Amino acid sequence: MNSIAVSAPAKINLMLDVTGKRTDGFHTLLTVMQSISLSDTVYISANEVESITVECSVPEIPCDFRNIAYKAAVRFYEYSGICDGVHIKIEKNIPSEAGLGGGSADGAAVLFGMNKLYNTGFSLDELCRIGAAVGADIPFCIKGGTSLCRGIGDEFYEIPPLEDCYIVIGKGKGGISTKEAYRRIDAVGFGSDILKDGYDGTIDSVSNIGKNIFEAAADIDDVKIIKKLILNCGAVYSAMSGSGNAVFGLFPNFNAAQNCTNYLKSNGYFSSLCRPLSHGVIEI
Repeated sequence: MNSIAVSAPAKINLMLDVTGKRTDGFHTLLTVMQSISLSDTVYISANEVESITVECSVPEIPCDFRNIAYKAAVRFYEYSGICDGVHIKIEKNIPSEAGLGGGSADGAAVLFGMNKLYNTGFSLDELCRIGAAVGADIPFCIKGGTSLCRGIGDEFYEIPPLEDCYIVIGKGKGGISTKEAYRRIDAVGFGSDILKDGYDGTIDSVSNIGKNIFEAAADIDDVKIIKKLILNCGAVYSAMSGSGNAVFGLFPNFNAAQNCTNYLKSNGYFSSLCRPLSHGVIEI
């Protein structure tokens, strides 16, 4: 095998709280994450220059050492001891600076794909350990599905999967960097590591656990507007995902979800109609 194509699904945070900050500067979290069908496609192939090269369909995204996919490849080579070169081509569908884990999904896809490309045989758990050194959301993006996560995103606990439903994603112009989002959280203070009872995997029960501490801290006008539009279209629940600024809405009905997606697009917003997934990165 000298090339592989990997689907890299986005994620949403059904709930998210920041519970503290460690001495090494990393923040501790309490979050329920869910993989969704909005995804990037990452192509990984051996190259002849024995270095890491990256190209991306979105010109604004850096393709050098700043790209998380590049960092993941570096870490894979360091961990495996392999000295070689790889080319990474990213077809972006997940908007950046949206709280949807697009960069982490691409990094997870690189680790998964290079493991296949070099036949190194690392388990998913081992890939998660490699990925945790690159980005906090990479381990979840590798495994995917529905998970309760604590720590810096590296402690996973099994919970009921989200029932099949329709998920509408809406995003306005611009975004907020993860660094800036956490700076704002540091200014307002942290929550507690307590998850409310009542979540059983149904979309109705998501409202029992739902909150996103970043939503209030970020105070983004587009988030407020999009959330109101989604709820007015009939969503059972809506919130900002991750550190923002994308908003998701959960719908039991396809027609209502499709109408909402079209309405958001007609008002100039990015929008995508998705379904929940039971997996993370996969070969395609």
